[in-house]
Amino acid sequence: MSTHPLPPRDTFFAAFILHRRNYANTSLLLEVFASGQGRFPAIAKGARRKNSASSALLQPFQPLWLAVTGRGEVRTLTKTEGAAAPIALREHALLGGFYLNELLLRLLGRNDPHDALFAFYQAALTALAVGDDLETALRQFELRLLHELGYGMILNRVAVDGNPVVAERSYVYERDTGVRLAEAHESASTLSGATLLTLATGHPLAPDQRRQARVLLRSALEPHLGNRPLESRELYRRWFGTSR
Repeated sequence: MSTHPLPPRDTFFAAFILHRRNYANTSLLLEVFASGQGRFPAIAKGARRKNSASSALLQPFQPLWLAVTGRGEVRTLTKTEGAAAPIALREHALLGGFYLNELLLRLLGRNDPHDALFAFYQAALTALAVGDDLETALRQFELRLLHELGYGMILNRVAVDGNPVVAERSYVYERDTGVRLAEAHESASTLSGATLLTLATGHPLAPDQRRQARVLLRSALEPHLGNRPLESRELYRRWFGTSR
Protein backbone atom coordinates (compact mmCIF):
# COMPACT_ATOMS: atom_id res chain seq x y z
CA MET A 1 0.00 0.00 0.00
CA SER A 2 1.59 3.29 -1.05
CA THR A 3 1.45 6.10 1.49
CA HIS A 4 1.53 9.88 1.32
CA PRO A 5 4.32 11.88 3.01
CA LEU A 6 4.10 11.94 6.78
CA PRO A 7 2.61 15.22 8.10
CA PRO A 8 4.24 16.95 11.10
CA ARG A 9 4.12 14.62 14.08
CA ASP A 10 3.10 17.35 16.51
CA THR A 11 -0.18 18.07 14.72
CA PHE A 12 -1.38 14.88 13.01
CA PHE A 13 -2.07 11.31 14.09
CA ALA A 14 -2.94 8.19 12.10
CA ALA A 15 -6.65 7.34 12.26
CA PHE A 16 -9.66 5.53 10.84
CA ILE A 17 -13.32 6.51 10.92
CA LEU A 18 -15.39 3.77 12.57
CA HIS A 19 -18.77 5.45 12.05
CA ARG A 20 -20.21 8.71 10.76
CA ARG A 21 -23.59 10.37 10.79
CA ASN A 22 -25.01 13.73 9.82
CA TYR A 23 -24.81 16.47 12.42
CA ALA A 24 -26.55 19.84 12.32
CA ASN A 25 -27.00 21.28 8.83
CA THR A 26 -23.62 20.76 7.21
CA SER A 27 -21.43 18.79 9.63
CA LEU A 28 -20.58 15.18 10.46
CA LEU A 29 -20.35 13.48 13.85
CA LEU A 30 -17.56 10.91 13.69
CA GLU A 31 -16.37 8.03 15.82
CA VAL A 32 -12.60 7.97 15.37
CA PHE A 33 -10.06 5.26 16.18
CA ALA A 34 -6.57 6.74 16.24
CA SER A 35 -3.01 5.83 17.07
CA GLY A 36 -1.98 7.36 20.38
CA GLN A 37 -5.55 8.49 21.06
CA GLY A 38 -7.84 5.47 21.11
CA ARG A 39 -11.52 5.89 20.27
CA PHE A 40 -13.17 9.30 20.53
CA PRO A 41 -16.01 11.34 18.96
CA ALA A 42 -15.27 14.36 16.80
CA ILE A 43 -17.26 16.89 14.78
CA ALA A 44 -16.20 17.67 11.22
CA LYS A 45 -17.70 21.13 10.77
CA GLY A 46 -18.95 21.93 7.28
CA ALA A 47 -17.88 18.54 5.93
CA ARG A 48 -21.21 18.09 4.09
CA ARG A 49 -20.99 21.35 2.15
CA LYS A 50 -20.78 20.91 -1.61
CA ASN A 51 -17.30 22.42 -1.80
CA SER A 52 -15.90 20.36 1.09
CA ALA A 53 -13.01 18.10 0.13
CA SER A 54 -13.03 16.23 3.43
CA SER A 55 -16.38 14.44 3.14
CA ALA A 56 -15.08 11.89 0.65
CA LEU A 57 -12.09 11.17 2.90
CA LEU A 58 -14.07 10.84 6.13
CA GLN A 59 -15.28 7.32 5.38
CA PRO A 60 -14.67 3.95 7.06
CA PHE A 61 -11.65 1.97 5.82
CA GLN A 62 -9.81 5.09 4.59
CA PRO A 63 -6.38 5.51 6.28
CA LEU A 64 -6.15 9.11 7.46
CA TRP A 65 -3.98 11.74 9.06
CA LEU A 66 -6.16 13.84 11.35
CA ALA A 67 -5.73 16.84 13.62
CA VAL A 68 -8.26 17.88 16.24
CA THR A 69 -8.80 20.59 18.81
CA GLY A 70 -10.69 20.72 22.09
CA ARG A 71 -10.40 18.98 25.43
CA GLY A 72 -14.05 18.08 26.02
CA GLU A 73 -15.75 14.78 25.37
CA VAL A 74 -16.37 15.66 21.69
CA ARG A 75 -13.41 17.15 19.82
CA THR A 76 -13.44 19.25 16.64
CA LEU A 77 -11.66 18.10 13.52
CA THR A 78 -9.29 20.76 12.16
CA LYS A 79 -7.29 18.99 9.42
CA THR A 80 -7.80 15.88 7.29
CA GLU A 81 -5.38 14.20 4.90
CA GLY A 82 -5.45 10.82 3.25
CA ALA A 83 -2.64 8.57 4.50
CA ALA A 84 -3.05 5.96 1.75
CA ALA A 85 -5.59 4.72 -0.76
CA PRO A 86 -8.88 3.46 0.72
CA ILE A 87 -8.84 -0.20 1.72
CA ALA A 88 -11.24 -1.72 -0.80
CA LEU A 89 -13.67 -4.15 0.85
CA ARG A 90 -16.44 -5.88 -1.11
CA GLU A 91 -19.28 -8.30 -0.33
CA HIS A 92 -18.31 -10.63 2.54
CA ALA A 93 -15.15 -8.65 3.24
CA LEU A 94 -17.17 -5.42 3.54
CA LEU A 95 -19.45 -7.04 6.12
CA GLY A 96 -16.33 -8.25 7.91
CA GLY A 97 -15.03 -4.69 8.04
CA PHE A 98 -18.35 -3.42 9.42
CA TYR A 99 -18.16 -6.18 12.03
CA LEU A 100 -14.66 -5.13 13.16
CA ASN A 101 -15.80 -1.51 13.43
CA GLU A 102 -18.84 -2.49 15.46
CA LEU A 103 -16.72 -4.54 17.86
CA LEU A 104 -14.46 -1.53 18.44
CA LEU A 105 -17.43 0.79 18.94
CA ARG A 106 -19.11 -1.57 21.39
CA LEU A 107 -16.09 -2.75 23.38
CA LEU A 108 -13.41 -0.04 23.43
CA GLY A 109 -13.68 2.65 26.06
CA ARG A 110 -13.15 6.20 24.89
CA ASN A 111 -9.81 8.00 25.07
CA ASP A 112 -7.91 4.83 25.95
CA PRO A 113 -5.01 4.35 23.50
CA HIS A 114 -4.49 0.87 22.06
CA ASP A 115 -1.69 1.36 19.57
CA ALA A 116 -0.95 -2.35 19.11
CA LEU A 117 -4.63 -2.97 18.40
CA PHE A 118 -4.69 -0.02 15.98
CA ALA A 119 -1.89 -1.59 13.95
CA PHE A 120 -3.59 -5.00 14.11
CA TYR A 121 -6.88 -3.44 12.97
CA GLN A 122 -5.24 -1.96 9.88
CA ALA A 123 -3.57 -5.30 9.14
CA ALA A 124 -6.92 -7.09 9.54
CA LEU A 125 -8.62 -4.73 7.07
CA THR A 126 -5.82 -5.35 4.59
CA ALA A 127 -6.23 -9.11 5.03
CA LEU A 128 -9.97 -8.79 4.43
CA ALA A 129 -9.31 -6.80 1.26
CA VAL A 130 -7.05 -9.54 -0.07
CA GLY A 131 -9.97 -11.88 0.57
CA ASP A 132 -8.15 -15.20 0.66
CA ASP A 133 -9.01 -16.16 4.24
CA LEU A 134 -11.68 -13.98 5.82
CA GLU A 135 -12.38 -16.41 8.68
CA THR A 136 -8.80 -16.43 9.95
CA ALA A 137 -8.57 -12.62 9.74
CA LEU A 138 -11.77 -12.17 11.77
CA ARG A 139 -10.91 -14.76 14.40
CA GLN A 140 -7.41 -13.39 14.93
CA PHE A 141 -8.79 -9.87 15.36
CA GLU A 142 -11.33 -11.11 17.91
CA LEU A 143 -8.55 -12.82 19.86
CA ARG A 144 -6.38 -9.71 19.78
CA LEU A 145 -9.26 -7.49 20.88
CA LEU A 146 -10.03 -9.76 23.84
CA HIS A 147 -6.34 -9.68 24.79
CA GLU A 148 -6.26 -5.88 24.65
CA LEU A 149 -9.35 -5.71 26.86
CA GLY A 150 -7.70 -7.94 29.47
CA TYR A 151 -9.57 -11.13 28.57
CA GLY A 152 -6.83 -12.96 26.68
CA MET A 153 -7.43 -16.65 25.95
CA ILE A 154 -4.71 -19.26 26.53
CA LEU A 155 -5.53 -21.88 23.93
CA ASN A 156 -2.39 -24.00 23.69
CA ARG A 157 -2.32 -25.35 27.26
CA VAL A 158 -4.76 -27.14 29.56
CA ALA A 159 -5.71 -24.83 32.41
CA VAL A 160 -5.63 -27.27 35.32
CA ASP A 161 -2.14 -28.69 34.79
CA GLY A 162 -0.47 -26.61 32.10
CA ASN A 163 0.01 -29.57 29.80
CA PRO A 164 0.26 -28.74 26.08
CA VAL A 165 -2.88 -29.12 23.98
CA VAL A 166 -2.60 -32.13 21.67
CA ALA A 167 -3.92 -31.74 18.12
CA GLU A 168 -5.58 -35.18 18.08
CA ARG A 169 -7.53 -34.78 21.33
CA SER A 170 -10.87 -33.06 22.10
CA TYR A 171 -11.28 -30.17 24.53
CA VAL A 172 -13.79 -27.76 26.03
CA TYR A 173 -13.09 -24.08 26.64
CA GLU A 174 -14.62 -22.75 29.85
CA ARG A 175 -14.84 -18.97 30.07
CA ASP A 176 -13.72 -18.68 33.68
CA THR A 177 -10.96 -21.27 33.68
CA GLY A 178 -9.76 -22.01 30.15
CA VAL A 179 -9.09 -25.20 28.23
CA ARG A 180 -9.83 -28.63 29.70
CA LEU A 181 -10.05 -32.13 28.28
CA ALA A 182 -13.50 -33.06 27.02
CA GLU A 183 -15.44 -35.87 28.62
CA ALA A 184 -17.15 -38.60 26.63
CA HIS A 185 -20.68 -37.12 26.89
CA GLU A 186 -19.59 -33.67 25.63
CA SER A 187 -19.09 -34.52 21.98
CA ALA A 188 -21.49 -31.81 20.76
CA SER A 189 -19.62 -28.91 22.38
CA THR A 190 -16.00 -29.95 21.96
CA LEU A 191 -13.12 -28.31 20.13
CA SER A 192 -10.37 -30.22 18.44
CA GLY A 193 -6.89 -29.63 19.73
CA ALA A 194 -5.92 -28.83 16.16
CA THR A 195 -8.39 -25.92 16.09
CA LEU A 196 -7.10 -24.54 19.38
CA LEU A 197 -3.48 -24.75 18.25
CA THR A 198 -4.26 -23.11 14.92
CA LEU A 199 -5.93 -20.19 16.68
CA ALA A 200 -3.07 -19.92 19.17
CA THR A 201 -0.41 -19.76 16.45
CA GLY A 202 -2.35 -17.52 14.05
CA HIS A 203 -2.03 -20.01 11.21
CA PRO A 204 -4.82 -20.21 8.59
CA LEU A 205 -7.88 -22.11 9.75
CA ALA A 206 -8.66 -25.27 7.82
CA PRO A 207 -12.22 -25.52 6.46
CA ASP A 208 -13.22 -28.05 9.15
CA GLN A 209 -11.90 -25.74 11.91
CA ARG A 210 -13.74 -22.57 10.97
CA ARG A 211 -17.10 -23.31 12.55
CA GLN A 212 -15.51 -24.42 15.84
CA ALA A 213 -13.38 -21.27 15.94
CA ARG A 214 -16.37 -19.06 15.17
CA VAL A 215 -18.51 -20.61 17.92
CA LEU A 216 -15.66 -20.34 20.44
CA LEU A 217 -14.98 -16.66 19.79
CA ARG A 218 -18.66 -15.74 19.68
CA SER A 219 -19.10 -17.34 23.10
CA ALA A 220 -16.05 -15.48 24.45
CA LEU A 221 -17.30 -12.11 23.19
CA GLU A 222 -20.95 -12.44 24.23
CA PRO A 223 -20.55 -11.42 27.91
CA HIS A 224 -18.84 -8.18 26.87
CA LEU A 225 -21.24 -7.28 24.06
CA GLY A 226 -24.40 -7.50 26.14
CA ASN A 227 -27.88 -8.37 24.92
CA ARG A 228 -28.16 -5.89 22.06
CA PRO A 229 -27.69 -7.75 18.73
CA LEU A 230 -24.84 -6.77 16.45
CA GLU A 231 -26.05 -4.77 13.47
CA SER A 232 -23.36 -6.27 11.24
CA ARG A 233 -24.74 -9.77 11.86
CA GLU A 234 -28.22 -8.59 10.93
CA LEU A 235 -26.83 -7.06 7.74
CA TYR A 236 -25.16 -10.38 6.96
CA ARG A 237 -28.48 -12.20 7.32
CA ARG A 238 -30.19 -9.71 5.01
CA TRP A 239 -27.47 -9.72 2.37
CA PHE A 240 -26.53 -13.40 2.34
CA GLY A 241 -29.44 -15.17 4.02
CA THR A 242 -27.37 -16.79 6.77
CA SER A 243 -26.41 -16.10 10.38
CA ARG A 244 -22.74 -16.91 9.84
